[in-house]
Amino acid sequence: MAIQVPVTPTPPVIEHLVPQPIPVPEIPVPPVVQPVVPEQTVLPGAVENKLEEIIPGEKVPKALQRKPVEDSVAKPIDEPVLEGIKSTLIDEDKEEVEAPVKINQTQKIDELLRYAIEHEASDLHISVGYPPIVRIDGELKEISDSIITAKDAEDFVLPLLSDEKKELLQVNKEIDFAYFYNKDLTGRFRINAFYTMKNLAAAFRLIPTRIRTIDELLLPQLYHQFSQLKQGLILVTGPTGHGKSTTLAAILEEVNTTRFSHIITIEDPIEYVFEGKKALIEQREMNDDTHSWSIALRSALRQDPDVILVGEMRDYETIASAITLAETGHLVFATLHTNNAAQTVDRIIDVFPNNQQAQIRLQLSNILEAIVAQRLIPLDKGGRRAVSEIMVASPAIRNMIREAKTHQIDNVIRTSSDIGMVSLEKSLVGLIREGVISVQRAQEYAVFPEEVLRLLKS
Repeated sequence: MAIQVPVTPTPPVIEHLVPQPIPVPEIPVPPVVQPVVPEQTVLPGAVENKLEEIIPGEKVPKALQRKPVEDSVAKPIDEPVLEGIKSTLIDEDKEEVEAPVKINQTQKIDELLRYAIEHEASDLHISVGYPPIVRIDGELKEISDSIITAKDAEDFVLPLLSDEKKELLQVNKEIDFAYFYNKDLTGRFRINAFYTMKNLAAAFRLIPTRIRTIDELLLPQLYHQFSQLKQGLILVTGPTGHGKSTTLAAILEEVNTTRFSHIITIEDPIEYVFEGKKALIEQREMNDDTHSWSIALRSALRQDPDVILVGEMRDYETIASAITLAETGHLVFATLHTNNAAQTVDRIIDVFPNNQQAQIRLQLSNILEAIVAQRLIPLDKGGRRAVSEIMVASPAIRNMIREAKTHQIDNVIRTSSDIGMVSLEKSLVGLIREGVISVQRAQEYAVFPEEVLRLLKS
């Protein structure tokens, strides 16, 4: 019997399950865009800078608008333009701003020196890459729009040097010397020429030609007594530029006008030039008149001096020689870069080897007469005034030096005003009470700022 296979029925076709072709939308062909080239725009000064065109609307850097200069020296703004700028920046009621000094490459240094003298500047700075700068009442001020080039610096400084000093400058890369300006105005300058970043630079310190008296400088009356001493060591200390040389010159000028005496000064360089009155004065300058501080000081012992000025006690030999001169019956004046009396004593002692320090303490306690630690304080209304800490070598002070108790010197100074001692803080408080400086300024220059407030309350 045949086997019958069942027939599977064919499923019905469902139309929506059959894949249908996806219609592709037609993409329109973009039209051809013709670029619009803007008209050529030329900036002021663009031709020289090779700038041919710019993108419209793009901000142009100011640097591209500058006109080229003929050389590396910046030029002053034209006067009409400068006046227009001033009118927009300066109130008519305010004091008119002084016109800057105009400098060109052929101008001599005399123009700048004359400006410094005329405006009573304490210093003039010549440095490549900067305009000439002066310091007036302790503040730096640019005095020209022109920038100093390397050639300018050499043209300014080298003509002031002798051939010998030029050689020393080339060998040592720095030199101290003096220059006397004698034109329509007169002034003496102490100059330090040196190299910085392989370029020549110089700092000029103006030394007044007239030596002012102790009273004209408003210095303490005790300084008159210093000029009458027959022997001993008097030190004037303080930072650079705070009037140490001016104070010593005033004291020496009093010796010059009141005593028949022989004064020898050893300086680097000579600052104030003395005219002999009652005194015979011989001033010696390093490199010109002597080549060694120690030799010059040893030679002074054989030159019959009464008074000796040592420009600066720089090292062991200079300090040892100054102590010897004072020990042998001479009145010695010298300077140090220290802040107060106690620090000054320690600085002198520390220069010597340990095995000599006890002996030096004994010598110093016998010869030291006074230490003046001086500051020049800018006044609120212009000008500067010297204030000082004054230590007189009383028996108590001499004993502290011998016994290495210099940390107690400050307390003795504060409590010994009856014999002329005064602390720096008390001197500053005096200026506050005069109304010429503020409390804040006094504290800026005080060694112990909190002491200023204590004294004001007492």
